[in-house]
Amino acid sequence: MRGIRLSWEGVRRELSAAAHAARQACAVPGRERDLAVQAVKAALAAWVAWAVAGWWLRAPAAFVAPWVAVVLVESTVYRSIAHGLQQLAAIAAGTVTATAVGLLLPSRTAAVAVVLPLAMLLGQWRRLGSQGIYAATGALFVLTSASVTVAGSTARLAEALFGAVTGITVNALVRPPLYLRDARTVLQDATEEAHGILRAVADGLAGGRWDADEAGTWHERALRLQRLVAQARSAVEWGRESLRVNPRRRAGVLPRSGQGYDDALVVLDYAAVHTAGVTRTVLEAAAEDRAASRPHPALARRYAEFLCRTAHALRLYSHSRFGDECDEELRAAVADLRGTLSELRRDLVRSTTDDPDAVATYGALLTQAHRLADQLLASGT
Repeated sequence: MRGIRLSWEGVRRELSAAAHAARQACAVPGRERDLAVQAVKAALAAWVAWAVAGWWLRAPAAFVAPWVAVVLVESTVYRSIAHGLQQLAAIAAGTVTATAVGLLLPSRTAAVAVVLPLAMLLGQWRRLGSQGIYAATGALFVLTSASVTVAGSTARLAEALFGAVTGITVNALVRPPLYLRDARTVLQDATEEAHGILRAVADGLAGGRWDADEAGTWHERALRLQRLVAQARSAVEWGRESLRVNPRRRAGVLPRSGQGYDDALVVLDYAAVHTAGVTRTVLEAAAEDRAASRPHPALARRYAEFLCRTAHALRLYSHSRFGDECDEELRAAVADLRGTLSELRRDLVRSTTDDPDAVATYGALLTQAHRLADQLLASGT
């Protein structure tokens, strides 16, 4: 009974998630709506291919056209074209090989035994990419049909070509997919998370809190930030691919991307790596057996001020890269950051502590401060 109850709860969660995704698709633009549109487009491509090949022309291999059309409504127009060419090459190779062997060997079973290993090996050719499996599929369509003939194989190739053209055309002309909005959202999310981590560490240092558990939480967030930046990079690359051979690019309805996204990725990369360095140093200083390695409270408060200014500058930098008019504010924030960094250096020089561990800790924090600020200073001026 417990297993049934857990299974039912799992089904309910899945249904709830599906309902939420449906509401999101209807309510606001986003990934859910993009997926729904692509699903409808795939169905439309298959219907058009079948209506022409099966209903109107009554082609002998009409089923091939909608099958190819539906799988070529890809996530980007460029990918539809690239995969379409690879898939057609794979289907043609498998079909031609199977037809030749099927006509030479009297036994269909023997032909399958000979052709399938060849088709599977051909499918591993790197130029066919992920579409190589269709070489074996094309061969099976030939060898499992009622009879192996040149005319039948030619009809299959013609239907595959028509299906590919239909799928690519529908994907290119009916709301061709764009993912720059997704890239911008992920970049902004990563920036906000970096801002949140830096402010949390700054508040802790300013308040003199050296709690190991809290410092561990900061460090875990900093490590997760690196994964967020990796997701942002993937989203930017995905968005850039969606621009290739996209009719909406020429129509002038695209959001701005380009160098701004690349610059933001570089800055976020620095922020993620060196925020992790800051939180690691704080975590080590907060350990109970290393209490003497903590810097003087006045130095810690000065460093907290630097982190606050860095978080503020990072947020302004993100806004300036994605359309908000805050260039003047960003320049002012960068100037404040530069001044705070100079004060940090002077504080270390003026420090009179005799504890080498405390100096080492503050020196490590200062090193991360320099590295964290360098790219931001260069990008914000």
